[in-house]
Amino acid sequence: MAKKIPMRQCVGCGQMKNKKEMVRIIKQSDGTVLLDKTGKQNGRGAYICNDKECFKKSRKNKGLERSLKSQIPEEILDQLEKEFDLD
Repeated sequence: MAKKIPMRQCVGCGQMKNKKEMVRIIKQSDGTVLLDKTGKQNGRGAYICNDKECFKKSRKNKGLERSLKSQIPEEILDQLEKEFDLD
């Protein structure tokens, strides 16, 4: 029997993709929002394609804020966008 591939929807473009191809952004219980490079940290997670354009779309359509169910300050979004550049 074939192994099921975990799929996640990008909060930027809305496409379903393999979980491993995507970047996870989490909101921890204390309200901290950060990039989860391991994909295993605790917290409410949202997935974005590993693509800067998708991140920009998610900022514009507030997809990240909807998924994490909270307002995200601009400086945190700017910081996440910088971390996207490093990949």
